[in-house]
Amino acid sequence: MHLAIDGYGGNSNKLDNEDSIYGFLDAYPEKIGMTKISTPHVYRHEAIDTIDSGVSGFVLIAESHVSIHTFPNRKYVNIDVFSCKDFDLKKAVIELKKMFKLDRVRAWALDRGLEYSDIATAKQEVNFERSRLIEDAPREDPGTLIDN
Repeated sequence: MHLAIDGYGGNSNKLDNEDSIYGFLDAYPEKIGMTKISTPHVYRHEAIDTIDSGVSGFVLIAESHVSIHTFPNRKYVNIDVFSCKDFDLKKAVIELKKMFKLDRVRAWALDRGLEYSDIATAKQEVNFERSRLIEDAPREDPGTLIDN
């Protein structure tokens, strides 16, 4: 599962503070039921146009990673939570709104790779995708569906 978040109207001081971003990356995985496996990495970027300056960081979790890019002068933040394990999306967004005092959030959830969690499900998914390809193929060459 991949949760992508755009946060608006956030607290500029928190978004511009490397310690704040480190603290977020250090605490957030546990709050959403993930297992942190690295220390957070946080970097400041000073852009030529200061509107694009900010703080970025990531932390590796056993399930994948959490990353963040802040734009304090815009009161804007991008956050990605990528996990091979399901998690409570609503809780994840609520925690982010609280942490950064966001006025508004846009969030997208993408299912990625979850159908390959076991062989039977993977086989079913592959056969479904192959059947769609066959249906779209020209009628004179329907192809072969291999079931192995």
